Formats: sequence, structure tokens, C-alpha cells
Amino acid sequence: MSLGQMMDIAVAGMAAQRARMTVTASNIANANTTRTEEGGPYRRRDPVFRSAPLEDTFGDHLARELRTVRVDRVASDPREFVTRLQPGHPDADENGIVRYPQVNIAEEMGNLMSASRSFEANVLLVNKARAMGRAIYKIGS
Repeated sequence: MSLGQMMDIAVAGMAAQRARMTVTASNIANANTTRTEEGGPYRRRDPVFRSAPLEDTFGDHLARELRTVRVDRVASDPREFVTRLQPGHPDADENGIVRYPQVNIAEEMGNLMSASRSFEANVLLVNKARAMGRAIYKIGS
């Protein structure tokens, strides 16, 4: 595995975790949104990752097996909305029921912390690859 391939994998991981943090932040920000442009309450979202072959790899077996991560899509949560009896709410139905998103703040904070730690791990890998590159440059000069 080359230093460039290590960097490519780490950068793809950082991009994926950044997307995860963005979607999680959107979920937290819209935890109490009862009306959206699409109609109805906000639907919680999750990024869906997929593995992808590392581009421009050829040669030995290891290079052919190297994989990276991509955000395939952002999926909406199919669970039912949380309902609360709030007759005075502007979005209440004829029975006084208001539908809220199925967003659990504790779960979202856990997702945010996990994404943050994964992002940090990829930053560490980038820094180590840079240090290795500098060491190789010093040896060669």
C-alpha cells in the first residue's frame, strides 16, 4: 500500500464522517419540527455508506482488495412519528394530536461522538502518512 493510497482511504473516511456529522446535526436541529416543505413533520435521516474499490489500483493482490468508503445516499427513518396531545398547537389535527419526528437526542449525541472519534482517527492516519513521507524524503536526500 502506498502513502497516497493511505491518504485516499483516510480522506474518504473523513468525508464520510463529516457527512454523518452533518446529517446528525440536522436531526438534532429538527427534533421538534412539526412542519416541513415536503409536508408533515421532519423525518430523521441517516447516511448510508458503501465500500468502493480504491481508484487506480492495480498490481498485487493487496492493491486489488483495498477498499474505501463512500456515502451512497441519505435514508429517511421509516418509523412512525411520535404523537402528543397538544390541542392548542397550530399543527394539531382535529383531535388535538401533534406528530413529532422520531429523534432521540441521546442517540443522536452518541452518533455525533462516534462520528467525531472516527473523523479524528482518520486525521491521525493522515498525519502519520505525512510524517512517513517526510521521513522517506529525509532518507532520500
